[in-house]
Amino acid sequence: MRPSVEPLFTSFEYGNLSLANRFVMSPMTRNFSPDGVPGDNVASYYTRRATAKTGLIITEGIGVNHPSAIGHSTMGEENIPVLHGEAALAGWRKVIDDVHSEGGKIIPQLWHMGGARLEGTPPHPETKSMRPDDMSEDEIAEIIAAFVSSAANAKAIGFDGVALHGGHGYLIDAFLWKQTNRRDDAWGGDIKRRTRFASELVKAIRAEVGPDFPILFRLSQWKMQDYEAKLAETPDELAIITGTLVEAGVDIFDVSTRVFSVPAFVGSNMGLAGWVRKLSGKPVMTVGGIGFDKELAASFAEPTSALDNLDEVVRRFEAEEFDLVALGRALLMDPEWVLKVQAGEPFEAFDLSAYSRLD
Repeated sequence: MRPSVEPLFTSFEYGNLSLANRFVMSPMTRNFSPDGVPGDNVASYYTRRATAKTGLIITEGIGVNHPSAIGHSTMGEENIPVLHGEAALAGWRKVIDDVHSEGGKIIPQLWHMGGARLEGTPPHPETKSMRPDDMSEDEIAEIIAAFVSSAANAKAIGFDGVALHGGHGYLIDAFLWKQTNRRDDAWGGDIKRRTRFASELVKAIRAEVGPDFPILFRLSQWKMQDYEAKLAETPDELAIITGTLVEAGVDIFDVSTRVFSVPAFVGSNMGLAGWVRKLSGKPVMTVGGIGFDKELAASFAEPTSALDNLDEVVRRFEAEEFDLVALGRALLMDPEWVLKVQAGEPFEAFDLSAYSRLD
């Protein structure tokens, strides 16, 4: 192992979560679960990464137990897994058992697409898509209960924690962002009230799963509909969001950026993950642009090359900007990416066709 990457192979301990190293598989939609049920191919897909020493796996987004949670979107998602119903729970139990048998840890990402879900699309075409501005108090309560139900199922079948998708313009994030939350009641308005939906959801999950079951929360500035969006314009605004979520019960933040090293605010070179860690006092996971010379969106349109930028990752890690390092495309292209880092071997080339396979 080259000396510069040794810090990333130290163990990570937080509460009941114990990881062998700092590498995490970031959630990526895979569309390989017909009727919401993950099969043996999904189990093999995740287990290959665990076998190759990825410290933690966060699953693809899993629809919560509400008919409006998932459907087709402008990104074309379908065959999205769920975490309710006998068949789906049995499928996930197989995934968990296989990953654990290889010494890995695995956490599901709970997902509600919100307004990104196209109206009239399966599996529940009769159900309206949910947007903050037109949701009733009863609908808000129902969706919070749906997240709680799915989190309880995650704990019951043996997952190692639960992750909430609070970024990229999906429902939780739509409540946080002023452009998509124009409510003037207790669920909207100033930044503190816009954080209420996320915080009440986290509180309800914490009450259900207890104090020792890790809750991760994905946070992002950018949205699918606006790559230049700012959830927080200043560190003070970010502090309100993160502080409210920590008080509610978030243990670890998954800070999603397009490029991990881009400064988050004027006047500092620190990335968004560093700011979240500084302001929240909680462990943080960084993601975005690690292992390739183009960020995700550009890689679909431009030639993309594998890139060893781990020296910069380690530099920022040792500067205490983040605690965990998440990989998306790198681990999608190559299940053995972490082993290759450890051995100093070259990385696999970017392969766009990997998005349509389950290797």
